[in-house]
Amino acid sequence: MSHYKTNLRDIEFNLFEAYRTQEYLGEAPFEEMDEDSVRQILREIDRLAREDFAASFTVADRIPLVLQEDGEVELPAEVKASLDAVYDGGWDRLGYSAELGGFGAPPSLTWAVEELLVGANPAAYFYVTGGMMAAVLGEEGTPEQVERFVKPAIERRWGGTMVLTEPDAGSDVGAGVTRAIQVDGDTYHIEGVKRFITSGESDYHENILHLVLARPEGAGPGTKGLSMFMVPKYLVNEDGSLGERNGVFATNIEKKMGIKGSTTAELSFGIDQPAVGYLVGGVHEGIRQMFKVIEHARMLIGLKSVATLSTAYLNALGYARVRKQGAHITQARDKNAPRTEIINHPDVRRMLMEQKAHVEGMRALIYYAGWVQDQARLFPEDDSWERRNNLLLPLIKGYSSEKAFQLLAQSLQVFGGSGFTMDYPMEQYIRDAKIDTIYEGTTGIQALDLFFRKIVHDQGATLTKLAEEVAETVKGGGSADSFATERELLGEALEEVQSHLNAMISPLMASGANPEEIYKPALHANDLLESVAELLIGWLLIRHAEIAEANRATDEAFYDGKVASARYFARTVLPKSALRRELAETEDGLLMALEDDQF
Repeated sequence: MSHYKTNLRDIEFNLFEAYRTQEYLGEAPFEEMDEDSVRQILREIDRLAREDFAASFTVADRIPLVLQEDGEVELPAEVKASLDAVYDGGWDRLGYSAELGGFGAPPSLTWAVEELLVGANPAAYFYVTGGMMAAVLGEEGTPEQVERFVKPAIERRWGGTMVLTEPDAGSDVGAGVTRAIQVDGDTYHIEGVKRFITSGESDYHENILHLVLARPEGAGPGTKGLSMFMVPKYLVNEDGSLGERNGVFATNIEKKMGIKGSTTAELSFGIDQPAVGYLVGGVHEGIRQMFKVIEHARMLIGLKSVATLSTAYLNALGYARVRKQGAHITQARDKNAPRTEIINHPDVRRMLMEQKAHVEGMRALIYYAGWVQDQARLFPEDDSWERRNNLLLPLIKGYSSEKAFQLLAQSLQVFGGSGFTMDYPMEQYIRDAKIDTIYEGTTGIQALDLFFRKIVHDQGATLTKLAEEVAETVKGGGSADSFATERELLGEALEEVQSHLNAMISPLMASGANPEEIYKPALHANDLLESVAELLIGWLLIRHAEIAEANRATDEAFYDGKVASARYFARTVLPKSALRRELAETEDGLLMALEDDQF
């Protein structure tokens, strides 16, 4: 029996009831799909995820990956079978353009498919996402690179990696020292060592395309001096056939807490033989190009977090409905009272609702971002959609990864001592999810990005426009409105976020004369990220509750559950923004004044 429990009903609610994607399916650039075909795709992916793809979830965790002397890593047969199920159906190509051999699906649908697959088996799914590197190369590469590398990569299931991190640089990408030595035109030799490279090696793909940030000789310091190079595992001949092994090798496989089935590798370039790399697009714009990969990866990691919490919650819910322990609290003094299912205990019910409301809320935020990305494709001349998407990404990645990891502990708690064993998937869920708060930029980095880049550099324009839409929901439907309390709480949260932001802007402006003032907003950036994310989630859940109330008679239990999530989130989560605002307003920078030996 599969560990994986999906919530296709909620996914379809988001796509077709909340965000009405069917209204533009069938129109350019999504003319190849309509609502019926999308629903069929989702049903098939839902089945595939629960059965074929989830089948190797435990095996991927239990069978250690071993680096051979020749630098190869053999994946378990069960993992390969799961990957075959995705590739054989062509599902890896869903979101790619028709020019690259894909189906041109809207972003909202591709994220729905990715939720189902990455939740079923995250370590295995990372091998599938290598095609994303080919898609980016398809956008950024020269016509010759597209024909020689991109099209074969998609047709022949090549892997791909994003190669940024170096042992001594970590998140400070601009401190990287990997060199690119020009050989001829756009051909270079790459020399250096990179670390923590997801899917850096495996014997499943016949070739792997590494997208590598390196510094050409004579280039300046920092991120501006970096260029992006495509370094294939095997060189590719002009006729598309594979040539000799290139000089990039896995020299270590990390031994990790979780996602053990993913080959997180140290890659060494140009040690015993040249590592041939090709300047992507013939231009030295590495950071801009790589951010196309990074932004997709950040969204994927936020989605992974929510997908993992979703299946954990549904597992916990199923257990709570059948596990009997203790008497009902109203009969606690009756020694002969029958044992009751633990879902009837107040604390268990509280934990379940905390998980449910956050899962539905974070899914709502992610699918809203998917809808925004659809709009950016539909109206490419309007850059406000792209700016809105950019504002949402650090919220999705930072908040979802942090909150999911916290609540996964509650999923396990529902199982009691059984959850701590390997009899249930909870402990693996937690181990596999911890990395989400770390890679593709830690939560602290997401928070600084949100404040300094997405709000301050934008002069608050995008956030202000979004806040205006939140304010419209606050106004509500008049005296007979059944969500009057929730709207009032949403309005209070909106004011708290605005005041919190003001409390951070003031010392930022003062830091020009007194640099130490910058400590104050930096210390409260994470809190701002939480409050903004919860404000938008509360807003979306109330909008969803309005839809649910209007359609209650058609699916009573589901829609009543949507209303309950919105009420719970508004009443127990939104008020937390007040404390965060107060802490930001009273910040005195004392923490930064401490000496190191005082810690």
